[in-house]
Amino acid sequence: MKKTTGSTATNKNSPKTPLRVAGDSADASGSKPLAASSSVTSRRQARYTVPSLTLEQGAEVAEHLQHRLISLLDLGLTLKHIHWNVVGPNFIGVHEMLDPQYAGVQAMVDDLAERIATLGSVPSGLPGRIVEQRTWTDYDLDRADSIAHLGALDLVYRGVIGDHRDVVDALAELDPISQDLLIGQTAALEKYHWFVRSHLADWAGGMSNAGATSEVGAAQAVAAKSHTPTRSRTPRSPGSPGSAGSARRTGGGGA
Repeated sequence: MKKTTGSTATNKNSPKTPLRVAGDSADASGSKPLAASSSVTSRRQARYTVPSLTLEQGAEVAEHLQHRLISLLDLGLTLKHIHWNVVGPNFIGVHEMLDPQYAGVQAMVDDLAERIATLGSVPSGLPGRIVEQRTWTDYDLDRADSIAHLGALDLVYRGVIGDHRDVVDALAELDPISQDLLIGQTAALEKYHWFVRSHLADWAGGMSNAGATSEVGAAQAVAAKSHTPTRSRTPRSPGSPGSAGSARRTGGGGA
């Protein structure tokens, strides 16, 4: 149900007049929209920003941060989607691993949004704006094996972290305060990424999704390797070196 604005005590016999903003078309009664000065909301840069930055610089930094905000909002939704849709033998470990990651990303979202507001801009996490401003498609997997999901999530983290690092470089001279915020977030994201990758790595440092360039491709690569039968060892004969029946292991050697 939509929330309404205005007094809660309304004369039921008086006509209800909806709140109008500049740019609205005339209503059914032919009334004209309110003048621009009567608008109640704006997405424009405020006439202030943080000290030492110009308004233009503040708006530029805020635009960088808004893109990172959209990315982290999408990442949080993706983490929850995976959390709900993992199955298989590793279910509980992966299911529970993702909750702290989601919570950490949500804290990053709030910090970024508040920094954007501090710069005099308007942070937005509305669903329509996420779709409008993002440059990627939805996560590709639904219900799937836990480790297959992690193979796909590895690619998601690669993209988010790479873009965070790009903005860290872009803000080096422009706004080191915002840069420092992103550096701390990048460190945490890279730790989350390590948790994911550790499920995909083997003892030699190889990755089960190596070479994959899509989320589905990564999941398929992980699934294929997890179902590859391991090579069986040739049974040792009782008297062969190192076998359970050898003289060395049993102490049954001659004098």
